[in-house]
This record gives sequence, C-alpha cells and structure tokens, in this order.
Amino acid sequence: MTSRGRDLLIVAVAIAAIVGAGLDGDGRWVHWLAKPLATLLIASIAWQAVASSMSPAPGYRRAVLAGMGLSCLGDIALMLPMDAFVPGLVAFLLAHVCYIVAFRAGIHAGRGLGVAAMLLGAFAAGNLIALWPHLPADMRVPVLAYVVVLAVMAILALARHWRAPAPQGIDRRSTAWAAGGAVLFVASDCLLAWDRFGGGLPVASLLVLSTYYAAQYGIARSVPGAHGTRGS
Repeated sequence: MTSRGRDLLIVAVAIAAIVGAGLDGDGRWVHWLAKPLATLLIASIAWQAVASSMSPAPGYRRAVLAGMGLSCLGDIALMLPMDAFVPGLVAFLLAHVCYIVAFRAGIHAGRGLGVAAMLLGAFAAGNLIALWPHLPADMRVPVLAYVVVLAVMAILALARHWRAPAPQGIDRRSTAWAAGGAVLFVASDCLLAWDRFGGGLPVASLLVLSTYYAAQYGIARSVPGAHGTRGS
C-alpha cells in the first residue's frame, strides 16, 4: 500500500471510530473495532520505518512503537463497558514515558528547553488548577501524576525542535512532527479531562479523537525513516 493509501485508510477508520462513538446498541461495535484499529494503523508508519530504514535510530523507533502499543491498550480500556478509566490512564501514562525516552535524545539545558518548560508548565498548571475542584478525591493524585508526565513529554518534544542548531543527526522535519504531535496530545487529553470531569463537552468524541489521532500520527511520522521524513 502506498503512503497516500495508508493515510486515507487511517482517516477513514478514524472517522468510523468518531461516528461509532455516537452510536448505540449494535452499532457500537463500529467504535469498538475502529478505535484501536486506527491507532494500530498509525503505529504501522513507525513499524514500516523500523523495517525499512537504515538510519541509526533504533532506540527512538522502539520507544515510539512501545508508546503506540500502550496507547492501543489505553484505547481499549477507555471504551470498555465497565469503568476502566484508571487502567486506561496508567496505560497512557506509560505511553508518554516511552515518548519521553524517545524525545530526550539531543536535549540539553538551554533557551529552547526553558521556553518550552515555561509555556507548557504554565498551561498545565493553569488547566489543572481550574479542573481540580471537579476531580473526585480519589482521582486527584492519578490525574496530577498524569499531567506531570504529559507536560514533560510535550516540553521535551518542543525543546528538541526549538534547539538551534538541530541536534546532530536529527532531521528538522522529524522534530517538527514530534512537537506538533505532542502539543496535540496535550490538547486531546485536556479535552478528555474536561469532558469527563468538567460536566461534558459538545461533540466531545469529535474533539477528543480527532486531536488524539492527529497527535499519534505526528509522533509516528517523526520516526526517522518514516514516510515523509528522512533518515537521521
């Protein structure tokens, strides 16, 4: 399959997952099937890069693939008929740890890291403060831990891209995809949190899943050797 055909398939399956989230009864199976399948299709971008690229960045690829696998487990947990929000939260927290392992390469203290930490730290803190009164007491520590890990992931991705010059052996297009994906992940998780704990959002499935799949797509495309990036 060509990269264009793969991307069109990802879009089609992602749309099915979003539409299926609004279906009831027997139609719900569309969401159950399409939601993790879309994530796996996005992960195939990184997988194909692993299989075909000759660039010396296996650690980055392995970390991204591990993050995608854990994200798929989180997808499944969050759509189960019983309340498995905490297991899903843990799965995504571990996925972000994997992305942190990937993005930490080439990071050194400097202006890029400082600016990223200031911007993401302020946003994460402000959002958490606003959400805090809405959180059940037993969810405050898990959510706090998740927000910290999510913010660190995004800070590293942004700092890695803003560093000048680019870290040795790292393609600017790769860092741009990773930074964009990380920011979209922050947006998606904020929307999810406000939908679950803040009283709900209109068209929540559209907002949360569209930003989520775009985030994962950006991270997958950041793998050196993936379609659209040069090997590092």
